[in-house]
This record gives sequence, structure tokens and C-alpha cells, in this order.
Amino acid sequence: MRIVFAGTPDFAVPSLRAAANRNEVVAVYTQPDRPAGRGRGLAPSPVKRVAQDLGIPVYQPENFRSAAARDELAALAPDLLVVVAYGLILPQSVLDIPAEGCWNVHASLLPRWRGAAPIQRAIQAADTRTGVCLMRMEKGLDTGPVLLSQTIDIRADETGGQLHDRLAELGAQVLADGLGLLRGGLRPQAQPQPDSGVTYAHKLDKAEAKLDWNRPAIELANKVRAFNPWPMAEAVIGGERLRLHAAVAVPREHDAEPGTILAAGRDGIDVACGEGSLRVRVLQRDGGKAITAADYLNGRRDLVIGG
Repeated sequence: MRIVFAGTPDFAVPSLRAAANRNEVVAVYTQPDRPAGRGRGLAPSPVKRVAQDLGIPVYQPENFRSAAARDELAALAPDLLVVVAYGLILPQSVLDIPAEGCWNVHASLLPRWRGAAPIQRAIQAADTRTGVCLMRMEKGLDTGPVLLSQTIDIRADETGGQLHDRLAELGAQVLADGLGLLRGGLRPQAQPQPDSGVTYAHKLDKAEAKLDWNRPAIELANKVRAFNPWPMAEAVIGGERLRLHAAVAVPREHDAEPGTILAAGRDGIDVACGEGSLRVRVLQRDGGKAITAADYLNGRRDLVIGG
């Protein structure tokens, strides 16, 4: 079976390795090299680096609007196109090329969290369960029937980065299961997605990172978890803008103005919210590294209240 793999970021790397393990991956498609780092030099995607290590030819078209790009893919004569966080919308003319169609590994339990940022949006919404779906691709955004899926619990203190890593490995496992069935001549049974329960995981925006102390503490705590490591929540505390790496909601009643520091000591910095307070435990100053709130307070004794 001739497989073409399309993916770009770290999330897709375990799936590429799984696809290449016991199958013939004849080509890898990934986004063009982009400027990165302090020097802003062109850098290959994580998927490109792994593909080159594995000796798989790499293709990097800007898109598939040109007939030349589509013809190039067709010339590879793929039986199956596997897509994992590729970053390009594939037109129907591309989806029609592989004999067995196109499969996609998606990091949610569809139809919940279709779209670009399902991992972070699940944490932000206080979901307690998530998973991965292996889906047969259609023209619509993540609307195709589900071939296989697996569910996991979201840990109460889990960050977006930690859940990302777990789901990347789980996605590779589900993909390997699907490819195993196909090698054995058993096509996974496609189940249409239900019409109810559809939500969309909109792309993360850096502007969302700034916390509004008027919001409930639990909402802000979920945001801090979801946005770690990117875009990382930030807020003004004691007159200084800080990036917040870890925080928990404290269900306490108060009549303080949102944003007021209620307590600051060894346990963290408690800031009044619209409902309850947020206890900041790990933070980062501009140009500094992540430190505990207690270490931060060693240089901000003016903020210490209580403990």
C-alpha cells in the first residue's frame, strides 16, 4: 500500500513514525520552511526533519490551487493520503486522488471541537474527557465519518502542552490500528458524525492571552492551563505584567475590586476575580525565566500580604 503523509508540527511526528513503521510511505507533504529563531532564518518543520531522517522524499507546495501541484501528487499514485495537522485545506480534487481516500487524525472526540485548536479549547471549556478520532476526510471542516476513536480523561492540572503530547501519541496508536486493519484487508467501518454536539475550536489568538480579572476564577484558571505553553496567559499583578504558567481557582467570597491582591506568600499570589480568586503559583517576568510566586515575592516584598 502506497501512503503519502501530510503533516507539519510536532503533533504529527508520532503519526508519521507510526505510518512509516510497517507501511510504505512514498512521500511526505509539509508546509514550506518558515522563518524561525532570533536570526529569522528559514527552518524546516518537525515533520520535514523526521521525514529526511527516515529517507522519505519531501514535497512542500504552498497550496494545491495549481494543476501542477495536484498532478505532482497524482503522479505518486498513492493508495491512501494520511493527514495530521498539515495546515492546508485540501480541495475535493486532491481528496479524490488516493484510491483508498484520505484519512485524518484529529485531536478531539468529533463532532466536539472541530477546527484548529481542539486541545486547548477542550481544557478552556473545562472538559473532563477528550480523545482522538481517525476520520475519513470530506470537503467540510472535520465533518467526515469517524473510522476509529479512543477516549482519555483530561487531568485536573493538565496543561495544553501536556495534553498535546499525550494526544499525539494516542493519535499515532489509533492511526497504526487503522493501517493495520487496512493491511489485513479490513476497512474500518465509517460512522457518520451526529448532528448534535457540534462545537468549533477556533484558532488561538495571542490577544486572548490577557486575563480579565472581572471573569470568574475558574474560567481564568482553565485559561492558564489551556494556554501553556502558547500563547501563555498574562496579567498585570501589582503593577507588573507577568506571564502565568500555573494557577488554581480558590472558591472564596470577597468584596474586593477585581485585580486586587488578597494574599501573597509561600502558597502563591491570590488575586480577586469576578467570582472567587486566582492563586498564581508559577509566573514569569519579561525577559526572565519561570519561577515560583514565592521566589518572585522575594524581590517584591511590597506585595506580601499574610502568609
